[in-house]
Amino acid sequence: MNGELVLVTLIVIGLASRSSILTTAACILLIVKLVQLERFLPSIERRGMELGLLFLTIAVLVPFAAEHVTLKDVVRTLTSWTGLLAILGGAIATLMNNQGLHLLKNDPQMIIGLVAGSIIGIVFMRGIPVGPLMAAGITAILLQIFNWIISK
Repeated sequence: MNGELVLVTLIVIGLASRSSILTTAACILLIVKLVQLERFLPSIERRGMELGLLFLTIAVLVPFAAEHVTLKDVVRTLTSWTGLLAILGGAIATLMNNQGLHLLKNDPQMIIGLVAGSIIGIVFMRGIPVGPLMAAGITAILLQIFNWIISK
């Protein structure tokens, strides 16, 4: 019953904060539990992130499929300062995700803080959760900075 109570609390928080993503996710998981499909929870946990990233990538690539972005636009963007900074940003983000993956492998209970922080970000800052790897990557870098400051 504890899991259901947490999910109902998240639904209420999602409704109060007008976060349809949080509300929908908690509702889906509550339905899975209530119709006794809990055997699928490990699969959802294991593959859910991949599925979410797949849909996120599809949404980002729609302008290419709809031909709203031309090859000329791509070349112009990739040869501009903003395009070069976007390439740098993408490279840094993947590096941070790698750091986050190592953090979660070495300290898996860290996910509790990441989820709590994500909920705070969604509710109070109107943030959008894109995955625990980036949050873990930022946390890993913050931990490195904190440890560096403490050692000085």
